[in-house]
Amino acid sequence: MDKSLIYRLNVWISEALKDTAPNLYKYRDKFGQSGEATVEMFWKAGLIAFAIGLLLGVLLVVTKRGGIRQNLFVYQLTNIVVNVFRSIPFIILLIFLIPLTRAVVGTAIKVRGAILPLVFGTVPFYTRQVEVALSGVEEGKIEAARSMGSGTLGLIFRVYIPEAVPALIRVTTVTAISLIGLTTMAGAVGAGGLGSFAINYGQNQSYPDIVNVCVAVLLIITIILQSLGNGLSRLTTNRRLIPVRRGGKKSGGADSSAS
Repeated sequence: MDKSLIYRLNVWISEALKDTAPNLYKYRDKFGQSGEATVEMFWKAGLIAFAIGLLLGVLLVVTKRGGIRQNLFVYQLTNIVVNVFRSIPFIILLIFLIPLTRAVVGTAIKVRGAILPLVFGTVPFYTRQVEVALSGVEEGKIEAARSMGSGTLGLIFRVYIPEAVPALIRVTTVTAISLIGLTTMAGAVGAGGLGSFAINYGQNQSYPDIVNVCVAVLLIITIILQSLGNGLSRLTTNRRLIPVRRGGKKSGGADSSAS
């Protein structure tokens, strides 16, 4: 793109911002930094929570009574831990985890101090979402794959996860949107981000234009995430996002039955 066009576009945006949100324009640099902090909190905590939540969700489904690898002790232990942390309101969880956060990362403020509480706040919710998604896989497909000789890992990676991909995308989208909300709450206790910016520069100084723009930005992010999730879910319905290797005759029979 032509540099002069970019310059004119930036000037137009600046002038429009100055006219419609003068107070935000005054703190535009801080607004940009807050946006970057929100994005950083979202992707770092999101990736960690996705990995742990998916693992724990699979563990709950596999070890439950009647599961493919029944282990009631592991199931009950995981179930209790998930229930305990899920029952604590996030703003209280933030305060409760301050000593642990300081011990682990050395600080309980800024983005660095927000990642651990965000993970603790997101993982229990996402674990339950994953559990529900995987529990929707038809028992007939699981039994068919098992009769063909598939073991525990084979059933997980060739039946459970591939068959539940559309549902997993939907629950991941819901969790991602929820995580955006948690990042704004983390801003109330010094984590930074758009939540902190809206409170400190908008609410506390009685600048409604700052609050309004922050709400609009969060709304746009939510719409983008939901649209992306809906689109991916539709694309993967009745299709395999995760390709299944078709080797010998036995493997092929299992795949056909699992489909």
